[in-house]
Amino acid sequence: MVSVDGLAVEFGGTPLFSDISFVINEKDRIALMGKNGAGKSTLLKILAGVRTATRGTVSAPKDTVIAYLPQHLMTEDGRTVFEEASQAFAHLHEMEAHIEELNRQLAERTDYESEDYMALIEEVATLSEKFYAIDMTHFEEDVEKTLLGLGFERSDFGRQTSEFSGGWRMRIELAKMLLTNPDVLLLDEPTNHLDIESIGWLEDFLISNGKAVVVISHDRKFVDNITTRTIEVTMGRIYDYKVNYSQYLQLRAERREQQQKQYEEQQKMIQETKDFIERFKGTYSKTFQVQSRVKMLEKLELVEVDEEDTSALRLKFPPSPRSGQYPVVLDDVGKAFGPKRIFSHATLTIERGDKVAFVGRNGEGKSTLVKCIMGELEHEGTLTLGHNVQIGYFAQNQASLLDGELTVFQTIDDVAKGDIRTKIRDLLGAFMFGGEASTKKVKVLSGGERTRLALLKLLLEPVNLLILDEPTNHLDLRTKDVLKQALMDFDGTLICVSHDRDFLDGLVSKVYEFGHGRVREHLCGIYEFLESKKREELLQMGIRQ
Repeated sequence: MVSVDGLAVEFGGTPLFSDISFVINEKDRIALMGKNGAGKSTLLKILAGVRTATRGTVSAPKDTVIAYLPQHLMTEDGRTVFEEASQAFAHLHEMEAHIEELNRQLAERTDYESEDYMALIEEVATLSEKFYAIDMTHFEEDVEKTLLGLGFERSDFGRQTSEFSGGWRMRIELAKMLLTNPDVLLLDEPTNHLDIESIGWLEDFLISNGKAVVVISHDRKFVDNITTRTIEVTMGRIYDYKVNYSQYLQLRAERREQQQKQYEEQQKMIQETKDFIERFKGTYSKTFQVQSRVKMLEKLELVEVDEEDTSALRLKFPPSPRSGQYPVVLDDVGKAFGPKRIFSHATLTIERGDKVAFVGRNGEGKSTLVKCIMGELEHEGTLTLGHNVQIGYFAQNQASLLDGELTVFQTIDDVAKGDIRTKIRDLLGAFMFGGEASTKKVKVLSGGERTRLALLKLLLEPVNLLILDEPTNHLDLRTKDVLKQALMDFDGTLICVSHDRDFLDGLVSKVYEFGHGRVREHLCGIYEFLESKKREELLQMGIRQ
């Protein structure tokens, strides 16, 4: 359906990738994988037609509709949520208006035998056939269903898009894309702004939609659930696996092992050949053999071993200062902003050593409660912090608090204590600040880079209550593994606001669900919680029916 042939991209003469070829077939659901900077987003932009390659072609049949959701975008202001989502059908309304205009011209004209009149009739017939083949009867229902699936309430439909944050605008854009019913969907980090329920809805939609999807995502569970093929971009080339992400990891490990073996054998052969040349280069009887070996070495294609996986690195927290038995106790806590009630009667106790998740739809109060615990917001009821509680807090604005004049290395060097000081370079590499990136000043880093640096800095400070608000949004899969392992080894207390199911799995043993103005406690892991939610919803549907 979409054919990529001999694609190459160069920046200032330096190749990002070269001679890439593959085909996207109907119903393919492909994960684009590879470390940050490998060229995944660039490749997606080329497929979308918003960037051009240095060489090579991307071709598709004439009527193929390709829709692209970038990581960062802004929805236009001036429309309501429902009107903006309905823009997916704007081209059909334009087609309908054009047909009406042509029919008006036919009714007014009297040159029935002319070529122009006949051409007009033909144009109306062709357009009408195309228009009436599209089922527009349920378009309002489709818009409603899609917006509800992506987490909007019916009361949001009439609100202006300008009232919503960037994350919610991203959802409106995603709704528009899905409603255009494209042949190929290109999605760059679509889950970053979605909550757990909306991610589940999007998974079901993409699987049942039956159209081709190419996705870049650091949400392992999402990628595993929806994709059937993995294309890895690494060291300027691609490897194409007809399997999902988990199976790809196994095959990739086997491939690297094979490469390592071939590399070692080749290095041994090169050394033996060099030894032979050195030993006999002045010997007349061996001249021909020496020359042929020199030529062979010159023509030899060197075996390359793919980049090492850094997920084996263990990040060890400094020991936590001991806190009281109950670091956080809430009794009948509530919060409202003016007339808008966020939640009421929240009563919960977090014990020392607990690792808990705050989950629920966006806007239901997860971050609000975190700010109450931090003392940043006033609230109703009683909120008590235990004896000697020392909080380490990671919020999305944490990055803006870093000193812009320090380098990346200095930022971490200032907080690292003890044995960890010998591994600063390794840690920076694991958080994608390897090589020259560690000498950059903080003020020149992108938003995502600052976020990663702020997170790493926090992990090295001695605290006993860690509160992390969406810590994984700018982390790749390998870095997430390093962070998750470190949090599992952490001997303090953890509160984690996250929509990343794979990250929370095995990390938390208690889930606090925010929704409908309440905070409910579930004494289980994330997947047990999601299963119980599914059963609850099925039960409610049965009652309604």
